[in-house]
Amino acid sequence: MAASIVETGEDAFRKIFKLYKRRNPPPDFSDAIDFSKGVSTKIVPAKLDPTAVSDMEAARAGLQPVRAWRAFGLKGYPGFIFISNPFLPGSQPFWVKQCLKSYPQKPNVCNLDMHMSPTDTQDIWGKSVHSLSLPPGKKEPKTLLEKLRWVTLGYHYNWNTKTYSANHYTPFPAELHFLSQQITSACGFSGFNAEAGILNYYRSDSSLGIHVDESELDHSRPLLSLSFGQSAIFLLGGIRRQDPPTAMYMHSGDMMLMSGQSRLLYHAVPCIVPAPQGRTALELEGCSQDPSLLDSSVVTPVSEEDWVPCSRYIQSSRVNVTVRQVLASGQSFPEIPLLHRKNDSHTEGYHDTGAEDS
Repeated sequence: MAASIVETGEDAFRKIFKLYKRRNPPPDFSDAIDFSKGVSTKIVPAKLDPTAVSDMEAARAGLQPVRAWRAFGLKGYPGFIFISNPFLPGSQPFWVKQCLKSYPQKPNVCNLDMHMSPTDTQDIWGKSVHSLSLPPGKKEPKTLLEKLRWVTLGYHYNWNTKTYSANHYTPFPAELHFLSQQITSACGFSGFNAEAGILNYYRSDSSLGIHVDESELDHSRPLLSLSFGQSAIFLLGGIRRQDPPTAMYMHSGDMMLMSGQSRLLYHAVPCIVPAPQGRTALELEGCSQDPSLLDSSVVTPVSEEDWVPCSRYIQSSRVNVTVRQVLASGQSFPEIPLLHRKNDSHTEGYHDTGAEDS
């Protein structure tokens, strides 16, 4: 059991992070909470507001009616809400396609821009789709899509200064804004304004270092996280770096909302693990849509031509989308950017991978 071996005085979070990241011998996952099974003494019910989102608006975003969502909290983590895959069957593929085909496109920013020319990163999907559509087993060089590690949306996060700025902004995707509004409203945060997004792309050997998301200027608004593809172990710690974390699974379609006292907690992703039964829910769904999806839905059907490379990608990868409100209503950026020292994710390697290549 990972949590029980940490002795007083050790950096508990770092030690447990390394335990779950270990490959040989493989880690013991028995302590990790699986909300899809709902069996843990740490799990408590989370109260949602079904009246905040109509069934029609939920369906437009590709979501089940809020009263059908399975939402949980954790003892000792006020403000933390975990929602176990509330998507309607057939709607996850749309969001996966957006993450792989649409959101990496210019004018959005990605890690490949750091060492490639704008021309080379202009059409990541177009330059990758042929290789990802080939039959499995045929050895091909890694595609640009497979080299993608992160994409930023809206107010673009500056990884060096750990700040946002008014002069580095592109329009936030309307459909992702709409989805975020429905989820946050159901969780009691009406009026949430999705202003920035960070997409992390995980291969099977990737991890996300220990960090705090504190660069937003308004911490009264929640941090929303959406998971697609393969599963992951997520570690949620405390307000101090050395506080021992709680481990939990995130499966495809799962969502987390960190607010209130849980908004500024240390957290990390030490490892990616295969989806339950070896296949994600969205792989089983394919690109067939639920009849509940409306003609007015922001979720549109995914063509077989697009789904083939998407499906191939998620068979071994995971995409996580975090959505943030950066500014309070009426707030503006300071003339001199604030420096954030608490978030030491760069010294940890914010997005480590066992086989990083450029």
